[in-house]
Amino acid sequence: MAGPSTAGPPRARERIIMIAFLGMGLLGSNFTRALRRRGEAVRIWNRSAARAKAVAAETGAVAVEEAAEAVRGADRVHLVVADDAAVDDVLERARPGLAAGTPIVDHTTTTPGGAAERVRRWGERGHPFQHAPVFMGPMQALEAQGVMLASGDKALFDRLEPDLAKMTGKLTWVGPEPGKAAAYKLMGNQFLIAITAGLADTFALAKAMGLGPADVEALFGTFNPGPSIPVRLKRIQSGDYSKPSWSLAMARKDARLMLEASQQGGVPLMALPSIAAAMDRWLAAGHGGDDWTVIGRDGVTPRE
Repeated sequence: MAGPSTAGPPRARERIIMIAFLGMGLLGSNFTRALRRRGEAVRIWNRSAARAKAVAAETGAVAVEEAAEAVRGADRVHLVVADDAAVDDVLERARPGLAAGTPIVDHTTTTPGGAAERVRRWGERGHPFQHAPVFMGPMQALEAQGVMLASGDKALFDRLEPDLAKMTGKLTWVGPEPGKAAAYKLMGNQFLIAITAGLADTFALAKAMGLGPADVEALFGTFNPGPSIPVRLKRIQSGDYSKPSWSLAMARKDARLMLEASQQGGVPLMALPSIAAAMDRWLAAGHGGDDWTVIGRDGVTPRE
């Protein structure tokens, strides 16, 4: 005769966490693929329904026709769309389906003011709003690499951190100001644009001088300018340009040689003419003997 059972009462089935993701562009679709790889339940929506249906067919996510339907019953809402106007439009579409207290996580690159206003507005409506822009390409979103920024209410960030950390290689809270993460994202993107413009000018100058892309590659295989970035950063921040390692007058001379070479070769430069014009303004103000990084002084001088 069997003895009494020692098994405890049957456990309740673990509740499934539902994530809504709005926007199935390159980032949103790969974030969704990554979420599904980790076994998350995801309901997706896109203004172009065909794109959401294609992602759903591939990943097993559930595609729906309306944004409000996507967020109904969701434990967390993510979105990544084009800009401030698109974020506001999509969230207004979703609003009828949002349950009180549902957190919204926006990965869109937006203005700092727009992000701060959404934190205020949606907080008043009972929905914690976390802006979390990213430095990621589509493959990084898929592989949970790259960088994700966040700012605003630290308690909200701490609550969301375990889930956000799974989506990125590095997650950084940059401060309590609601729009600060948006500002950091714009600063980072500006620098990426500046680097690309600089490379474009380098290719153009090489072409003007009868060289080719392989020569540009060979140059940077020998000369790595990356370590100079922290040095120049500190020099500009210091406000002391009196001990030049490269004087403004000499830097402007080199810029003149580059511009002359591009003109002679018939290949215009994109970024350097504007930089040369800035150098000329500082030369006219009497700074020819200063370190050439003086051209960045206005960016670090406190506003009146």
